[in-house]
Amino acid sequence: MGGMADPRWLNEDEMRAWLAFLTARALLNRRLDQHLKAERGISHLQYDILARLSSVPERELRMTELADGVLNSKSGTTYQVTQLEKAGLVRRRSCPDDGQAVFACLTDAGMRLLEKAAPGYVALVRDLMIDVLTREQLSALADGLGEVSRRMLVSPADGPAVRSEQAAALTQMLSPRAS
Repeated sequence: MGGMADPRWLNEDEMRAWLAFLTARALLNRRLDQHLKAERGISHLQYDILARLSSVPERELRMTELADGVLNSKSGTTYQVTQLEKAGLVRRRSCPDDGQAVFACLTDAGMRLLEKAAPGYVALVRDLMIDVLTREQLSALADGLGEVSRRMLVSPADGPAVRSEQAAALTQMLSPRAS
């Protein structure tokens, strides 16, 4: 990164890409959040938590791994899991082998809600983003943003790399496919 006295300003194309990313990210997240709240009474982040839990064996994760997997702070994830727990969608349990470890577990009610929410969620993702882009645009988007994400997951500038199994799986999924 350039020093404070010598910044590398974004040129016109770079600024266009940056603003397009910021705008699309904010609008997508807002629309998905509004949809999920209106249809199922959960936030976009809560949906992501339920989806992460549904995708692992036993439908449970250590809270630290869950936070890494949804790319949220531990305290923020704890708050969201508390809200989901109050709704009966998630429960917490202590690890018998490690008194400090806590697991978040997807309940049957949480799985049912996720199964009801997923079709509308995926349809909206398709409508707002996937079906709007050509195959080439989608591939370029996945490759470019995947590389940005992968680099930050592997060696972030502001702290240690995220090292959970969830983050490792995400890093692998974001890697470009061989042609």
